Amino acid sequence: MIRFAQSPTDLSFVQDPYPFYDHLRQAGDLAWWEDYNMPVSARHAVVSGILRDRRFGREEPAALRQPVPEHLAPFYAVEAHSMLELEPPRHTRLRGLVLRAFTSRKIATLEPEIAQLCHQLIDTFPTGPFDLIPHFAQKLPVIIIARLLGVPETMADQLLAWSNAMVTMYQSRRMHEDELNAVAATQEFTQFLSDYIERRRASPTDDLISSLIAAETEGEKLSHDEMISSCILLLNAGHEATVHTLGNGIRTLLNQSLLDFGSPQVLAEEVLRHDPPLHMFTRYALEDIELFDHQFKCGDQIGLLLAAANRDPDVFDEPARFDPARFAAGKSAPVHMSLGAGLHFCVGAPLARLEIATALPILLERCPNLSLVDTPTYANLYHFHGLERLMVSR
Repeated sequence: MIRFAQSPTDLSFVQDPYPFYDHLRQAGDLAWWEDYNMPVSARHAVVSGILRDRRFGREEPAALRQPVPEHLAPFYAVEAHSMLELEPPRHTRLRGLVLRAFTSRKIATLEPEIAQLCHQLIDTFPTGPFDLIPHFAQKLPVIIIARLLGVPETMADQLLAWSNAMVTMYQSRRMHEDELNAVAATQEFTQFLSDYIERRRASPTDDLISSLIAAETEGEKLSHDEMISSCILLLNAGHEATVHTLGNGIRTLLNQSLLDFGSPQVLAEEVLRHDPPLHMFTRYALEDIELFDHQFKCGDQIGLLLAAANRDPDVFDEPARFDPARFAAGKSAPVHMSLGAGLHFCVGAPLARLEIATALPILLERCPNLSLVDTPTYANLYHFHGLERLMVSR
């Protein structure tokens, strides 16, 4: 296996990681990323296959787990009940209960509300140059999540602050101060949700928290801790990914002066494929396995490079080219990996797709002269990939 060294916080890599992914892919099915001390794959077939392979999972084998550092205990106490980090049977139970409340049918009814919010946000755009990320890309998903959960919309900025602090735990650049901020945000968010859930138990409404309380499968309900973790996951995972996807997608559309793009749903899929918000997702080997001429021991990790799989030339024609019709009906384009695959396929995928497909056409129609003021730069967020700012003028 060929070994590569590449700091994930290096400025040139942060701005454009795709050349490095090309080198990894050319090295074979697996390559060793020295900075992470583990094998990774940039090939679509491998990434897709391992995401679906039940011999790999998100949950580290219990016998190999190291004690959690004391100062991080509150953060990992929430993670312990997150379905994102669990395997069956707990994952199956939690996902089933959450999906009873977070249904695709319920999400589909949100389209008029999302459209109305897009128009409202555009109405408040400044007259001079402004940063589109805080004015549009951040506000849209966090307000929709707040409304779904049933928490006051005035909480949107606070929810955003908690989310931003917590997700630094997944970023390569994290420092001790980031960890302390993440723990503080976890404790504050947990206390807020704990109080709010109890209020909804006493007085349910038609919001998501009330639906989670009522959800039941074969006599099973979400525990209090599971409900808190599920609400935090829905906010952090759904919001963070959608912000970056909208920002990255708008950057690409403005760079290409693309106003005529056909189907919004088809456009959304190409936006997700071309420059996705999450670039690496890790899996543990749940048993000793030999794959791709490499011996995985139980507990070994592998990095699945979702964004690299989306640019695999063996799968996608001219993968670096943004093609808004790539996923049009009748075309044989394969599935991109941006939303995962297998048991951990993104629960929030219907909402993310709806927000992207609704927001981008409205933005471009309302602001036909929208243009970049300077060259957008990506923030140091890896494993995430999103813009630091997106300065535009109308």
